[in-house]
Amino acid sequence: MKKHTGAFRFKRFSPKQMKIMSWWLDNSPYSDFDGVIADGAIRSGKTLSMSLSFVMWATEKFNGANFAICGKTVTSLRRNVISPLEQMLASLPYSFAEKRTENLITISFCGRENYFYLFGGKDEAARDLIQGITLAGVLFDEVALMPESFVNQATARCSVEGAKWWFNCNPEGPYHWFKTDWIDRAKERRLLYIHFLMTDNKTLSPRTLEKYRHMYTGVFARRFILGEWSVADGVIYSMFDREKNVRDDVGFTPEREFIAVDYGTFNPCVFLHFYAAGRGDGVTHYIDREFYHDGRNASSGIPIQKDDGQYSDDMLAFAGGRHDIPIIIDPSASSFITRLRHDGFTNVIPAKNSVAKGISAVSSELVQGRLSFSPDCVHTLGEIPSYVWDSKHAAACGEDRPLKENDHCCDAMRYGVYFDAVSHPSARPSVSGRGAR
Repeated sequence: MKKHTGAFRFKRFSPKQMKIMSWWLDNSPYSDFDGVIADGAIRSGKTLSMSLSFVMWATEKFNGANFAICGKTVTSLRRNVISPLEQMLASLPYSFAEKRTENLITISFCGRENYFYLFGGKDEAARDLIQGITLAGVLFDEVALMPESFVNQATARCSVEGAKWWFNCNPEGPYHWFKTDWIDRAKERRLLYIHFLMTDNKTLSPRTLEKYRHMYTGVFARRFILGEWSVADGVIYSMFDREKNVRDDVGFTPEREFIAVDYGTFNPCVFLHFYAAGRGDGVTHYIDREFYHDGRNASSGIPIQKDDGQYSDDMLAFAGGRHDIPIIIDPSASSFITRLRHDGFTNVIPAKNSVAKGISAVSSELVQGRLSFSPDCVHTLGEIPSYVWDSKHAAACGEDRPLKENDHCCDAMRYGVYFDAVSHPSARPSVSGRGAR
């Protein structure tokens, strides 16, 4: 086991962070509560105070016990929680050891030693991973991104006397299961609920706060900046401005190019050609060309559907005869992906179909003027004003998604923007809405 010293420099905690740090102490009026929920704005200091307090509570109350720390994935958990936690513990008299192959962290302090297992709760199957273990406590980072079944399974494993639950998240929609079943019932469930704003993070300068306030608009501003569990309704890209977001030329020196695809046979099939270049505060994207074919409509009045081979020929023409250009494609289009690779395209990449993150990335770039379109992209520019939230689905299922109408160009657009954002570090500020602290 290794013992760390130095490195992390603590700054003063805000009153809400101090409440997180101390709610479980014996002299606290909340010490007999069964858990704590911290939600609210991005970059508000929730995760830092939650993770450190969780370990301090576990060390104070238990010895030789098992705990769980859960995230959307173990990879994101290590990046967003474990790495900062290790730095913090390195500045305190704790010993920290990790067995990565077992997703196990052992933390020791003054003769006490406890075991923290890492779990990813990305889908319904994740609940099977946590079955069978007996826990003294569990910390959920970004709990609103996890399936309800996984959270229910994990909380049910906390059968040790004195066990507590710790929940941390950014807001989603007001019909989300965590909002209705946990936050709205916090008093009934004997949970301390603390709502964070950006100003509760004392490490953020006024300039940084102002920067984040200008990164989002609409539902994303209400959720990420104001920390509200707000309805996603109306036009999704209401921040789109033709004067700001439409131009006749690239306006910068391109560093890379790629094609984004939303595939359809009977429905429209769309190719969008992107230029991209890094910039100090993110990345700039320019969509200069589009290919659009709707199998239901044709100039002759007779519907003309194309097969994968014909679309592959269209792709080669659209790519200017190049087989090496990156093609970011709808991951459900398995037959077309196979055909493109068979026809010699060497860089065909299934898109990350994270709807919320993709829309957030596009919205952020639009509002900052970092995503532009050629006026020749007539179908894309025509779709944007009619790309709307499906409010009926949100009310029924608690999940945000666009209405499945007039969405093909917009789907290809978010595939391309989100792919480039996660593939190039300079682009990541545009997707800080999820997982930002």
